[in-house]
Amino acid sequence: MTRRTTIYDIAKELDITAASVSRALNNNPKISESTRKLVLETAAKMNYKQNRLALALRSGKSNNVGVIVPRIDSNFFASIIRGIEEELYSVGYHIIICQTHEDAKIESDNINTLLNAQVDGILMSISNVINENNDIMKRVVDKNVPLIFFDRKKHIDGVSSVTIDDFEGGYLATKQLIDEGCNRIAHFTGDQSLEIFQNRTKGYKKALEDNGILFDSNYVFQIKSNVDAGRLAIEKLLSLENPPDALFSTSDFAALGAIQVLKEKGITIPEEFCVFGFGNEPFTKFMELSISSVDQSPLEMGKMAAKVFLEQINNNENLKIEKKVILKPELHIRKSSSRNSNLR
Repeated sequence: MTRRTTIYDIAKELDITAASVSRALNNNPKISESTRKLVLETAAKMNYKQNRLALALRSGKSNNVGVIVPRIDSNFFASIIRGIEEELYSVGYHIIICQTHEDAKIESDNINTLLNAQVDGILMSISNVINENNDIMKRVVDKNVPLIFFDRKKHIDGVSSVTIDDFEGGYLATKQLIDEGCNRIAHFTGDQSLEIFQNRTKGYKKALEDNGILFDSNYVFQIKSNVDAGRLAIEKLLSLENPPDALFSTSDFAALGAIQVLKEKGITIPEEFCVFGFGNEPFTKFMELSISSVDQSPLEMGKMAAKVFLEQINNNENLKIEKKVILKPELHIRKSSSRNSNLR
């Protein structure tokens, strides 16, 4: 095994002190430009690699930022990560990506690992174990490490967040279905322990109320965000004595499952049944029957979360000031919910 080159090896090669080599490598103004250049050239020839962790311990800054998401095999979270990386890489930061798989222990381990790695901040979307890990998240704040939530969040003093207006997204999607003539609107929601799904459901209920439509709990299903869950739930809805004539789903994948079953049963979309999803996944616009959906602006969300981090890291006074950024949802109305338009 090849031994790593150290600053002592460089010092010996140049016949100077190790302290002088260290100062040169870290651009200390006490070192002349000629010496700095000579040290850097020699370090490159000897394949010297700086110990980033040791450097972080000395300087108090690692130029690394932790990003925690429930999963990375999702266009939504992948786009957020891209936005974060685009914003931070240009100013010298690298990101360390972790995923929780909706597991409280993994989430806690991720946070501990990032803290031990001396990251300069943690940007995260919490897992659906909403009441877990509060203590370790407060520990992040107590250590003066900026913590920024995006999409999924919880309320912790001193923690900023970047989300979309989920209430408005749920309201506008439901209102669009009502405007198309639907009055028996079903709703697929997610884990109600998470604020984002609570707010989308509240928006759905408010739209019904404002338009004189009675809320029917038989039309509401809390399901997972996947095609199979959507298929099973729509089967149950269609078996009701008075089945719905529309669906607002907080998941595009569940909406897709519902559409598959509706087609198999010969129910025409949107003439007999309208569907509106949430997330604006790429497949929604490329299908022959394109799916209406609420866009969550993940790229912009990632960029904004990174900007909030930079504001806090560059001004210590802001570390424990909560900044709540709420982005506007955008409706993409397509064939699946357009009875009265020229989209069909």
